[in-house]
Amino acid sequence: MAETIEVKKGRYKIIYNREGCIGAEACVIVHPNQWYMSPDNKADFKKEQFDQEELELNVEAAESCPVKVIKIIDTETGKVIFPRED
Repeated sequence: MAETIEVKKGRYKIIYNREGCIGAEACVIVHPNQWYMSPDNKADFKKEQFDQEELELNVEAAESCPVKVIKIIDTETGKVIFPRED
């Protein structure tokens, strides 16, 4: 019988407009465990979903982006965490 492997998904999700990235590296500097620079000088993330422990750093990375191409969503509620909707 085949073994079933459960993949844990995080509570929060990154939605990233990679095409809009200008390669400023701000997100990489703020959270290098999540963001890295690709050979084409665009940022990429290591994982699309993450938990509460990484929320603050991911929000800081999104805030640091000069072209605001990083969005963070709460997957349980659908609420946009960043950019903040007032």
